[in-house]
Amino acid sequence: MPGPTLPQPPPAALRWRRGPREVPGAVEAAAMAAGLPGTPGPGCGSPRPAAGPGGRRREAGEATSGGAGALPAVWGRCGKWHRAASTERFSTWCCTSLLHELLKSSLRRARLGLHSTMLRGAARGARDTFTLLLARSQYCNPGLKSLSLRSEAPNRSFSTHSTYTTDTKAREENKKTIESLYRLSVDVKKIRRLKEWVLLQEVAYAQEVAGILQEMGADEPAVANILERCPEAILRSPAEINAQRALWQLVCQNEKQLIKLIEQFPESFFTTGYHKNQQANILFFQELGLKNNIITRFLTSAPNIFYSPVEKNKKVIETLQRNYLSLGGSDANMKVWILKLLSQNPFILLNTSTAIQENLEFLQKSDFSDQEVLQLLSKLKGFIFQLTPTTMQKSMLFSKNVFKCSDQELKELVLKCPALLYYSVPILEERLGGLLKEGISIAQIRETPMVLELTTQIVQYRIKKLSALGYNVKSGSLKSLNGTKKDFEVNYGKIQSKKERPMFNPVAPLNTQD
Repeated sequence: MPGPTLPQPPPAALRWRRGPREVPGAVEAAAMAAGLPGTPGPGCGSPRPAAGPGGRRREAGEATSGGAGALPAVWGRCGKWHRAASTERFSTWCCTSLLHELLKSSLRRARLGLHSTMLRGAARGARDTFTLLLARSQYCNPGLKSLSLRSEAPNRSFSTHSTYTTDTKAREENKKTIESLYRLSVDVKKIRRLKEWVLLQEVAYAQEVAGILQEMGADEPAVANILERCPEAILRSPAEINAQRALWQLVCQNEKQLIKLIEQFPESFFTTGYHKNQQANILFFQELGLKNNIITRFLTSAPNIFYSPVEKNKKVIETLQRNYLSLGGSDANMKVWILKLLSQNPFILLNTSTAIQENLEFLQKSDFSDQEVLQLLSKLKGFIFQLTPTTMQKSMLFSKNVFKCSDQELKELVLKCPALLYYSVPILEERLGGLLKEGISIAQIRETPMVLELTTQIVQYRIKKLSALGYNVKSGSLKSLNGTKKDFEVNYGKIQSKKERPMFNPVAPLNTQD
């Protein structure tokens, strides 16, 4: 007498989990309905088999028989349902597995936001394969036809949600551009590695840009170097480049100087999107009294200040002038002070007039006199406007706790070393820790706080050089460590010459007693 058969759950109840959400298991439903082998079991993310006639689920090792056509089933360790199948069913199972992987790959690509055309192609390919499976499996189970409608719904919603599209032609490199770059001896591999998107543009002016650069006096190696460093230059039209050329000639002595600047700073020259603002700001700086060589330095090293509207830069300058006069500055020195401040730090123009006013008010509330505020502005070269009252307050509080000093003593330390006001707490902690690690005491640092302006690496290097001469920084003054590189070399030379100097003068007469 044949044993009881393992009942199949209805297709609508089949669901498999993938990540945090559930996805209809159409593939698993089709495979199980057709009696295909390899259908995922409970251990593989599919539903457990339904309970048997006795009200319990089949345990491992229990076999069922469903008549002459029934095959034995075993619930294995991995939770998969294994069945011996005919050659036809095995081939159908292979196709089912392929379909399963296609659907999973489509879902992964959807999460990654890949090309919608690729996704639709993958979805259609999966649907076509599934339709083929249905046709081949109908002789086993005619009821499988009803699942074809269920398989098309996810594909329709899948393509509906993929709204991001791009033109596939734009993903192909412009052959004409590449040929032009090769003729100009440009390293195309370098461009492809750094800024490949330039080679994908349909419109480019490689030959035209090279011709304009050669007109200005650039030779072939210089042109190739410029285009390799700034590939987006070939996307600028000849009209844009000629307009930029005329603009920069307002502050350059000749085209020889201009092409030299372009070779050194090609990105600044080929940024043509702010032509009107650049022209207005150049004229404003010339009216302000800045020399052309200073303006050219601004164009190359601080091009961002030319991108802002000229009205904003004028407002910042007016705020500085007004505060300079309110702090006790004179009209005669105001222009010189402003020009010096801009020359030292042109990025001050990137700040807003409100931020400048807030920082100056914070210093005045911290018991700094007007003259002392002007002194700090000159020493910090305008970098104080890049700070905020909160960061300055934290830095001052940190220094006060470290040096155990009063408010007046702290103010004197800040005037002596404005770095205590400028650097953030983490930087001060790191540099202070580096000095203490070398055996330097807090008292020595308080006596020469300017040493905190140096990085830990520079301090270690200078201590090592001085120690080679027998100089002990633990017991000596830290003034030998302080200063710029040039200042340190001068101090180092003095210590070295003093060490090599003889202890007595052999030419001097000896004092002898008669």
